[in-house]
Amino acid sequence: MFADFASGFGVAIADLVFLVAVATLAGIVRGFSGFGSALIYIPLAATVLPPVWVLITLTVMDLVGPLPNLPRAVREGRPRQVAAIGAVAGVTLLAGLWALDRIGDAGFRWVVSGLCLVTVALMATGWRWSGRITPAIILGSGGMSGFLGGLSGLAGPPVILTYMSASLPAATIRANVLMYLVLWDAMLISMLAVQGRLTAAPLLLGAVLILPYLGANVAGAWVFRTGAERMYRAAAYIIITGAAVMALPVWSL
Repeated sequence: MFADFASGFGVAIADLVFLVAVATLAGIVRGFSGFGSALIYIPLAATVLPPVWVLITLTVMDLVGPLPNLPRAVREGRPRQVAAIGAVAGVTLLAGLWALDRIGDAGFRWVVSGLCLVTVALMATGWRWSGRITPAIILGSGGMSGFLGGLSGLAGPPVILTYMSASLPAATIRANVLMYLVLWDAMLISMLAVQGRLTAAPLLLGAVLILPYLGANVAGAWVFRTGAERMYRAAAYIIITGAAVMALPVWSL
């Protein structure tokens, strides 16, 4: 019976159980650290799903959660600036999807694992740029976000690192990042639909993963304790690094 249920989503029962576990882990880390869900889900999901399915399932399960917080983010953030970054990302997204079609499953896993490891290294070492967000910064971060998002699904790191380095209030930074990620998800799912890449199986699979992902998000936020931020960040870095290493194609040679 369970095998028939899983086959309705185009995966084996063992893969479905694995994906639920991965979504749960990603949600817990996101809940207690505030980041990291894509950096965990994408490399691990790529070990059992085709690259486009990874992008679709992540987008579906990640699009719903932030929506209740969107009105507040629009009030506290800078929507025009976020829209400008999104406009640039929308252009380079096409190039990223073009490259995705040409790197193959193993290439996708190499790219994703490498980007996750580089992102963790930059965050863990506290790398920052200094200055204000100029048109050149918008072009650079938006362009890189769109290309990397289309190629690997990891659209967030360039924009997140940009805003973490900016001299803006913490509430504004959180609001801008939330708005951008919602905008990105909407752009990506729309582009995949226009290109005829959306099929029922990955959409349904992503919908199934929403519940464990959101539940784990709540659980992760519940266990969070103020004053232990460094410990939670360290835990997130370790888990993300482990996910990236596990996704390396060398293990399947």
